[in-house]
Amino acid sequence: MPRIEEPPEPWRSFFADVDSRLSEDVQLHCCGGFVAMQLYGIARTTSDIDFLGVVPNVRNDLIEIGGKGSVLHQKHKIYLDAVTVATPPENYEERLVPMFPGAWRRLRLFALEAHDLALSKLERNIERDRDDVQQLARAGHLRADVLRERYYAELRPNLLAHEARHDLTLRLWLESYWRV
Repeated sequence: MPRIEEPPEPWRSFFADVDSRLSEDVQLHCCGGFVAMQLYGIARTTSDIDFLGVVPNVRNDLIEIGGKGSVLHQKHKIYLDAVTVATPPENYEERLVPMFPGAWRRLRLFALEAHDLALSKLERNIERDRDDVQQLARAGHLRADVLRERYYAELRPNLLAHEARHDLTLRLWLESYWRV
C-alpha cells in the first residue's frame, strides 16, 4: 500500500494547525472513517478523526485544541473525536501503522491495522461500521481467519457484556463478506 506523505485538504491544514499548538511530541492512535478513507482507500465521508489513545495522555488538551466546537473545528469543518464506544483488540498498539510519517513537527498519527480497525467496529455494529468492514474485506485488507483468530484471542475476553451478540455479529460478518 503506497504511503502518502501528507493528507489532502482540509486534513493537511487541520493537522498542521493542531501541530503548531502542541508543546510536546504527541502520538495519536487513530481509528474510524478517517483511517478507512486515508490509509485503506475506502470510499466514504467523515468530518472527524476518531482516536482511541494518545501518548502522552494529553487527550483533554487535544479536544480543546481541535475537538468538536473548537476554533479549529469551526475553521476547518473537521474535528478530533475521542472514541468512547469502541473496544480494540488487546494488543492493537503493537500493530499500529504510521500515517503520514514526518508530515508534522510534533504530531505523529498512527492507525489501527485493518483487522484491528474492523474489530473496533464490532461492538457498535451500526450500518456505517458494517459497510466499512465489508469494503475493507472486498478491497483485500482483511482475512477471515485473522479476523476470527484475533477476535477470540484478543477482543472477546475483554468484552464484558453481550458475548453472544458479539459472537453472532462476527459470524454474520464472516458469512456475509467471505461466505464462510
